[in-house]
Amino acid sequence: MTDTPRHSLMHRLRTYFFTGFIVCAPLVITIWLIWSFVGWVDSWVVPYIPSTYNPDTYVPFRVPGLGLIIGLVLITLVGFLTANIIGRKIVQTGEFIVGRMPLVRSIYNGLKQILETVLSDKSNTFQKVGLIEYPRKGLYALVFMATETGGEVQAKVGDAAGQTVAVFLPTTPNPTSGFLLFVPKTDIIELSMSVEEGAKLVISAGLVSPEYDATTQRLAAEARQKAEQDRRTAVE
Repeated sequence: MTDTPRHSLMHRLRTYFFTGFIVCAPLVITIWLIWSFVGWVDSWVVPYIPSTYNPDTYVPFRVPGLGLIIGLVLITLVGFLTANIIGRKIVQTGEFIVGRMPLVRSIYNGLKQILETVLSDKSNTFQKVGLIEYPRKGLYALVFMATETGGEVQAKVGDAAGQTVAVFLPTTPNPTSGFLLFVPKTDIIELSMSVEEGAKLVISAGLVSPEYDATTQRLAAEARQKAEQDRRTAVE
């Protein structure tokens, strides 16, 4: 009986510690990542700034973020210059030269296509989350749905599998690596959770599960279906 207050105190202290850890850890990690990124950009840009224009020459401490600001300005300036005829001609000439280099050409074109797809306003990349039976029947894996498969892949598998969808199967706890799979559309169970919620589920190894209200989700799905039908009717 005499140990009960002490055990109760230790339990409360442990609860307070883990609560504080959950609150502080994401904030500290986020600040560390941002600070590391700013420092990395500064290490590339600042050495090329003439000492006359470098504030570090005049102040007794280093000015963080200067390289990042200059980098953003330069990238914006390049975008502005590329938007005119002369800039487009220069870019086309540069791409033509890069296109003559076998190894560099493959890397450049691949990275350009990925960035254009991800940053495009019209891109539907990873707007849905789904489940597929993987690696065998009865086991389910979470996937991020990209788009309906086209081209040679769909032409080759279409007769046997029907319309397939390109999905990304992420690994835990690092969702940036994973597998590209082409799955029959009928074999995918679409989920109502957002891609961000799906990423949290993957990163936490299933510990952080988004809230789910079946009634609310059903009404939202019906509203989306009705809006889609109205849109098709208006187009026809």
